Amino acid sequence: MILAMAGTDFPEDLRAAQTRLHQATAELAVLCHKLPWSVEPVTGRPGAARARTGQVTAGRPEGPGWTEEEKEAVARLRTECVELSLRISTHAYWYKVEAEERVRARSELKAVTRRPATPRHDVDEAA
Repeated sequence: MILAMAGTDFPEDLRAAQTRLHQATAELAVLCHKLPWSVEPVTGRPGAARARTGQVTAGRPEGPGWTEEEKEAVARLRTECVELSLRISTHAYWYKVEAEERVRARSELKAVTRRPATPRHDVDEAA
């Protein structure tokens, strides 16, 4: 058995799968954020005004629905995410890691393959 430690040298195919999973989930999130709120076309409904505050709540705008291309893109990315998750979680590497260390090693794999969302800047340098 291998005892996983900081700076673990993960197999390249495992690193590649995890990196692609990060990318695919980000692509899916961006795509879903851009899509209309309803998959199928629906009519909107007006909100109701609250008696005490007059605030209008619970309304929905009209939903034009997703195109077939958008539905296919979402389905493709979701399928890819599931397949990558399975490939990562069942990789032979994990059987070489001590059971007590697997969660920590899995977290390390995620961390070393994730790109920072924004570049880090030195606060003193920016000021």
